[in-house]
Amino acid sequence: MRTLVIGDIHGGLRALHQIMERANVTPKDTLIFLGDYVDGWSQSPQVIDYLIELKTTHNCICILGNHDELVLEWLEKSKENLTWYNHGGESTVLAYSKVDRKTIKRHIEFLKTLKNYHLDEQNRLFIHAGFTNMNGVDFEYFPKLFYWDRSLWETALALDKTIKTDHVFYPKRFTLYKEIYIGHTPVSRINKTVPVQMANVWNVDTGAAFKGPLTMMDVDTKEFWQSEPLPRLYPNEKGRN
Repeated sequence: MRTLVIGDIHGGLRALHQIMERANVTPKDTLIFLGDYVDGWSQSPQVIDYLIELKTTHNCICILGNHDELVLEWLEKSKENLTWYNHGGESTVLAYSKVDRKTIKRHIEFLKTLKNYHLDEQNRLFIHAGFTNMNGVDFEYFPKLFYWDRSLWETALALDKTIKTDHVFYPKRFTLYKEIYIGHTPVSRINKTVPVQMANVWNVDTGAAFKGPLTMMDVDTKEFWQSEPLPRLYPNEKGRN
């Protein structure tokens, strides 16, 4: 049995189909989705339909992403957000114009079940963005940071690699968990298209919302599988570009 972690999907159902096939996923595998299922490519409703169905046959853990919260607010409360609309939300609004009310209600229920984070038996943390409290996720004062924070990844990138983990300057946050798996900030920002490890943080968002592929990784072996870059799968769309 494998534990497989999946980066930000952003409405790219075709890419999700590809990595499921390329990794030969079976019901014996545990699938941990790091959030941001929507906003970007044109199939956000279909991605959620797929995940709802997948949960009936596979062991799926679905984490809440910031875009998922924004879509929930829009679906449930008709909350308008121009910044969201201009950063992937427009494609979601257009896609949901073709979705019936019964399906929308089911999607709202699904989005409300998403977890802020998952901590497994090996003390590996799976979270969309990060956390800021030096004592860990259980002590976070601002839960929205679980899916908005970028300081965890920025700190990991900037960390002096010569500092030992027991040094007084070493960030305590990184010592709390065996490994931390995140999405949220695409590694394309540092010109990468594969999962990147900094300290004990693994970033699995390989830029599927933009010009990169979608990635699934085996957390034990670090083997990973990728889709084609999303613009190839959706040649007539812009995604979040």
